[in-house]
Amino acid sequence: MPNTLHTEHIQQLQTLYQGSELLVALFDASDTLRYANPAFRQAYHLAETAMPTWVQLMRDNHAEHTGTVIRTADFDTWLGSALSRRGKQAYRMLESDLHDGRWLMMTETVNEAGWMLCTAVDISSLAAGKRSLRTARDLALRAASSDALTGLSNRRHILAQLETQLARSGTHCVAILDIDFFKRINDSHGHPFGDLVLMDFARYLQNQLRRSDGIGRLGGEEFMLVLPDTPLAQASLLMHQLLSGLHPPRPIGALADFHYSCSGGLTLLQPGDSVQSAYHRADAALYRAKQHGRNRIELG
Repeated sequence: MPNTLHTEHIQQLQTLYQGSELLVALFDASDTLRYANPAFRQAYHLAETAMPTWVQLMRDNHAEHTGTVIRTADFDTWLGSALSRRGKQAYRMLESDLHDGRWLMMTETVNEAGWMLCTAVDISSLAAGKRSLRTARDLALRAASSDALTGLSNRRHILAQLETQLARSGTHCVAILDIDFFKRINDSHGHPFGDLVLMDFARYLQNQLRRSDGIGRLGGEEFMLVLPDTPLAQASLLMHQLLSGLHPPRPIGALADFHYSCSGGLTLLQPGDSVQSAYHRADAALYRAKQHGRNRIELG
């Protein structure tokens, strides 16, 4: 008998999920909740018909001190760090504690279409006395993969994501973006303001990209995008949309109408590419974009 789910099997599975203490949720490729069983809804204080995005769910939980305990003084930086890891692997296990005192072992399973199945089981009794150690471990792992200022993937982590895509079949692209005249921004407004610009740019990029896309800060004002399962023409259109979206003035710090732009180099990953060769092509394309007037995308 084929190992597939027929209609009657799906009905039984849903009935079991509805009555299970296991937390079960299904998110689509845009990270919008499509199904959650009662145990998941109770844990995250979700109404029966609520279907938020994962980002909105975390924002609401943080504001209301419900659901996941989020230990941070800067929620947006925490969110950037969490998104830099969420959905980037086909399967991932992690631990989380809830405001109601429970400690959960969670799994994320992502298919090729970008849909994610999330499950969680209460391991409070198993983890008793070990939470502080586990929390310290998780914070250390997060710090090792995150850029301290923006919360995005750091250089090592985003290059590891690029290496992962090089090992996958399919059509993938990588881009390097650089904020134009960033030294001038620092010189004119000070380095603290420059940090605000970097943080604004990070949030802007993150809001425009898919959950499956990788985004990281290489250093300074340079950022890398890893775009899995994306043809060059589609990636080029996305890059031009990102640039045009930056054209309107943006409120940053005390300035209500600050304006900045970026330049980018984009390349399609080729058979036989290494991290170094793909990086070099994208970086060379970025250099041409700067030489040709900035605020533009060049292909490599």
